Amino acid sequence: MATPKFDATYSAQLYTFAGKDVPWLMKKWAEQTPEKEFLIWEPKDGNTKTWTYQGFWEEINKVACGLIEKGVKKGDKLLIHSENSPEMMIAWYASAIVGSCAVTTNTRCVGDELTYFAEHSDAVGCITQPKFIKELAKNATSLPWFIVTDDNSGEPAADDQKDHGYNGWASLYGYGDVAPERPIEPMLPVGIQFTSGTTSRPKAVVHTHANAMWGGMNGAQNLGIDSSDVYLCYLPCFHVNAQSWTFWTMAWAGGTVVLQPKFSSSRFWEVSVKHKCTRASMIPFCFKAIGAQEIPEHSYKSWSTGVKLHNVENYWKVPTFATWGMTETVTHATRSFLPQDCPEMNIGIPSPGYEFAIMNPETGEYCDIGENGDLYIRGTRGVHIFLEYYKNQEAMDKSFTEDGWFMTGDQARLGEDGYMYFADRDKDVLKVGGENVSARQVEEFIGELLGMGVLEEHAIVAQKHDMLDEVPVVFAIKSAWTQLTEEEITEKIMKGCEEGLADFKRPKSIYFVEEMPRATLEKVAKNKLREMADELADKEKAEG
Repeated sequence: MATPKFDATYSAQLYTFAGKDVPWLMKKWAEQTPEKEFLIWEPKDGNTKTWTYQGFWEEINKVACGLIEKGVKKGDKLLIHSENSPEMMIAWYASAIVGSCAVTTNTRCVGDELTYFAEHSDAVGCITQPKFIKELAKNATSLPWFIVTDDNSGEPAADDQKDHGYNGWASLYGYGDVAPERPIEPMLPVGIQFTSGTTSRPKAVVHTHANAMWGGMNGAQNLGIDSSDVYLCYLPCFHVNAQSWTFWTMAWAGGTVVLQPKFSSSRFWEVSVKHKCTRASMIPFCFKAIGAQEIPEHSYKSWSTGVKLHNVENYWKVPTFATWGMTETVTHATRSFLPQDCPEMNIGIPSPGYEFAIMNPETGEYCDIGENGDLYIRGTRGVHIFLEYYKNQEAMDKSFTEDGWFMTGDQARLGEDGYMYFADRDKDVLKVGGENVSARQVEEFIGELLGMGVLEEHAIVAQKHDMLDEVPVVFAIKSAWTQLTEEEITEKIMKGCEEGLADFKRPKSIYFVEEMPRATLEKVAKNKLREMADELADKEKAEG
């Protein structure tokens, strides 16, 4: 009898989602629960439109036939440059039926970035909106064709956006009602999302059909989601949060997605109550935007917040789901267990299917409990983690160890309580006179010192200093509801830091601003704040 020759990667790729892919999943629900609502579109004007699972399946089949008529075939890349809209999601799932790979790109990008997206992905065509077509046509010249939707996520196209000369969304219809079936291939690429590049070009993260299945199954299990759940989605669908945490999760569970063009503070509770939403992914900006609003009776079971936030739970009476993930991990790589309370600011424990390691970058050894280190993760490529960086072997070689560990670029620590916590990326560690200062630690200290309602937002960054090289400074947005003046807030912060922080961790200055510079998903762009801090240092020095 021959000795079995096992290959763990091959086994996981072969068996985990054998006989399953995205079209299989959508067809399954269309047949099993045809009248169940899958997608509810809630545009700004409130003109709600709904697709049942059967209706959505029929719609994406028609569009798939139209894509095939355009020459799109299995393995091709289809660029979708759009803000949240039904057409965006219909095109994505229609592409999955064809077997092509939908490339979703950040609509805030312009110029050469669009050229890069189109050329690097080898896209054969593009679906976009009226507001983007001129910029795309000017820069993404490698694309042989464009299809332009009738409106901009429910808002009419401006006069100068109408006469673009390209085919409209309706041109994809009329070529058949049912797309030809193809063999199920779980490892076939289904989507590409670009990382937000900093010092280099964004990397094209390839997700397979198996990744989508894993994202859906893992997301549903982590949150305890079933077909009765309704997920409110307003984060951009060209990012993994909305695509995987929301759409893939709800498609796996047979639940409902309520899709908005973008976050609307004025309609958040209106839409939430109207559709009895039970889940949402919340970022800090959202809490600030709805903080002063009356809280109605609602149906929320959880908000995915990244870290455990007891203040949020106490104020809005919604459990927060602590989790960490990135485009490369497909879905929640860490998770908390919602029925159990857990420590403030933790990011959970490893989700099933992932291996974790926190390593000391200087010694190459595992970090001790409580010691910050580089975060590594391992899983089967194309199933638990992404398949590859498209056409970027150099990035693959730099990102993976020889034995398959992926270097996330994040830092973390394991607490004595068994939960994981974020540490700072290198750019958020200040060097003050030879001492390391964690920006996150100082930010948390100030937040606890002042409590809710004093500052809308604050951030610690490094400011250049002649003697110490760097010193910490605070940029802050004063809350509209506080009675304290800027001088009183400054005094309170300075006095509290003097009493509670080591001298090298205390902020040198506090700068009040009207708004923060923003990066992807409305995160504070700390690189911009550092530039502002250095400019202010130069100004203060010149003024004596």
